[in-house]
Amino acid sequence: MSATAGSGGSVTVEVAGRTLQLSNLDKVLWPEAGLSKRWLLSYYADVAGTILPHLAERPLTLHRFPDGVDGSHWYQTRAPAHPPWVRTVRLHYPRTGKTFDACVVSDAATLLWAANLGAVELHPFLARTDALDRPTALVFDLDPGWPATIVDCSRVALRLRDLLVELGLAPLVKTSGAKGLHLYVPLDGSHTYHQTKAFAHAVARAVARDLPELVVDRMTLAVREGKVFIDWTQNDPGKSTVVAYSLRAGGVPTVSTPVLWEEVEACLSRGKSGTLVFTADDVRARIDDLGDVFQAAANLGTPLPVIAT
Repeated sequence: MSATAGSGGSVTVEVAGRTLQLSNLDKVLWPEAGLSKRWLLSYYADVAGTILPHLAERPLTLHRFPDGVDGSHWYQTRAPAHPPWVRTVRLHYPRTGKTFDACVVSDAATLLWAANLGAVELHPFLARTDALDRPTALVFDLDPGWPATIVDCSRVALRLRDLLVELGLAPLVKTSGAKGLHLYVPLDGSHTYHQTKAFAHAVARAVARDLPELVVDRMTLAVREGKVFIDWTQNDPGKSTVVAYSLRAGGVPTVSTPVLWEEVEACLSRGKSGTLVFTADDVRARIDDLGDVFQAAANLGTPLPVIAT
C-alpha cells in the first residue's frame, strides 16, 4: 500500500491498484481510549488477510460510528455512495417488498473504504452472493443476562458443542467481542434459512431443557435475568452477525475473537475469575502465533442431520 499525504488529516492511498481517499484520520473514535480513525484503519489493514475470507462474497451490513463510539450510529445494509470498484449485490425481501443493493467486501481496498466510513463493526450475512437463500453457516449467539457472565456462556457453549458433535457437526467458537460467545457450524450450502433456523431452534430448546436453571431459548427479557439466551433467530435471511476479527464499539475497543475450545474450558474452570476478552494487539499476536483458528467457518462444511423436534 502506497500513500500520499493530504490536508486536514487525510491521505490518498493506493491498494492493489485501487485509489481511495482516507479522511479525518486524526478524528478520535474511542474517546475513553484516545484512539483515532487512523488506528481503526491500521487495525483493519493489519488483519485484512485474515478477515477477508470471512467477508468475501457475502452481503455486508456496516455498523457505522462516524462521530465515534459515543456518537450517533446506525446499521447500514443499503450500500452508501461508493467508488465504481466497490462490488454490490441486489437483495430482495419478499415480506416487505424492499429491494436494494448491499456492499460486498472481498478485497483490502474495499475493506479500508468501509472502515473510512466509520464502519467500526462489520456484519456479514450467512449466505453468499451466488445463493442468497442458502446459508453456509449455522450460528448460535449466546447472550448472558446480568448477572450471568462469560463463564456461564462458556458452560452453555460446551454443552452446545457436545450436542452438535454428537450430531456429526464441527462447531467453532468465537467471542462476540461484547458480553457473550458465538458458535458457528460450517454448512455445505444445501439448506434454506427456513431449515437452518428450525434446526437451530430445536437445538436451543434441547439445551434449555438440559440446563433449565441457566438457559433460555426465548427472547423475552423478563425470563433472561441471570440466564444465557441462546439466540437461534440469527439464522434468518434478513439478519447479519458480527464477523470474526471485527472490532467492537465499546468504550475500549475489543475484538470478536476466535478461540480454541480449550480456552473456553479454561474460562469455565476459573469460575468467577474466568474471562475471554481480547484487544486488537492480542488479536494481532494470536494471528501470528495461531493463524486463523476460525478458518473452517469461511469454507463449506457439512449438511445438517435430521433431528427429532
